[in-house]
Amino acid sequence: MSLCLNLAKEIGFRPTETALKLVFDWLGIDATVPSFDSIRVWSCRVGIAQLKRPVRDGERWIWLADHSNQIGQEKVLQIIGIRVKDLPPIGETLARDQMQVLATVPGTSWTRDDVRREYRKLAEWLGPPAYLVTDGAVELIESADALEIEGKTPIVLRDMKHCAANVFEQLIGQDERFKEYLSKLGGTRNTVQQTELSHFTPPPQKPKARFMNLGPVLRWGQMVSYHLSHHYSRSRRGVTARRMNEKLGWVRGFRSELNAWNRCQEVMQTSLAFINRHGVYHGAAAKLKDALDELRTTHPPDCELSATMASKLLTFVEASESKLPAGDRAWLSTENLESLLGQYKRLEGQHSKGGFTSLIAALPMLLTHWTPTNVRESLTAVPVKAMQQWLRDNLKTTLTSKRATAYREFAKSTG
Repeated sequence: MSLCLNLAKEIGFRPTETALKLVFDWLGIDATVPSFDSIRVWSCRVGIAQLKRPVRDGERWIWLADHSNQIGQEKVLQIIGIRVKDLPPIGETLARDQMQVLATVPGTSWTRDDVRREYRKLAEWLGPPAYLVTDGAVELIESADALEIEGKTPIVLRDMKHCAANVFEQLIGQDERFKEYLSKLGGTRNTVQQTELSHFTPPPQKPKARFMNLGPVLRWGQMVSYHLSHHYSRSRRGVTARRMNEKLGWVRGFRSELNAWNRCQEVMQTSLAFINRHGVYHGAAAKLKDALDELRTTHPPDCELSATMASKLLTFVEASESKLPAGDRAWLSTENLESLLGQYKRLEGQHSKGGFTSLIAALPMLLTHWTPTNVRESLTAVPVKAMQQWLRDNLKTTLTSKRATAYREFAKSTG
């Protein structure tokens, strides 16, 4: 069972069943391989067991909170945590397996009062956190007043990546040249992807969180610009100069802007890399300034765009560290939480496009390395009936269930 769960975390339920059959046959093991459906049920049961684990230990905790939605009205409030004392040493990244899922709450309404209710419920059970880190969503930040218990008030911090994306958007989001670049890029994708220029096809744009994912789009522009200037590059073999200019020549007109936008991207990535290895503490902004000053030596002195980007990010880190007590250290990134949600969508596979299902109960199991001992304890703590009750209490009627009902009603009417 532990092997099945650990494999499922990485490759999914059906592939786990297939992989085990191949291995068992190769080794000549005469044993029945668990079905993908059994592995899915085990995953849901151990996931719920993770949520029920008591962690009220008197330690100071950092909570990372975010919402995730797929389609329809359903959203899941996800909160993961780590003890302040368990943060990795400065210079090391925070691994997901160092964290614990504290809450997975599906719902269709997430007003401030709804979030306050869940914050309060979790704080009464576990104790209030020392820090709450969110992506900046108003309902997640302003509801933190519900976490004031026994005179203890958590320090609310915003995620660095979302802040950097917002700054990037403020600097270039309304720039007509930037809008023109994205428009031409989208049109180019449609005209070259099935031609001899297919290897120059632009990456797909991401309408959601666009400014957190600009790197590939900007790097593509610089790559094409390079090949436009190097007529004998290997990548241009079989492509005439006329075709290259006809389909991609427009990129030449954006060379200066691409250089400036990429310098902003470099400032952003340097800042995020620093925060993801240092966290935030008194003196973090000064250290980050040293790193950005070194980066700036590679930029033209008159590049106001990247200078402004660096200045705004330093101001953000300075404001964040000023909230901390002397000698304390916290985290300023929700990337581990976003990574967890990404892994969950991979576990869902194609079903991630159909709304949340009962598999949401399995999400907490993704942060744990499963051994025979903790599998046994978890399955004992959450039998199948307890899993079914948790789903009835928390998930209600899913979008998939509503869709199936719609088709059944249609089938009956035409049968």
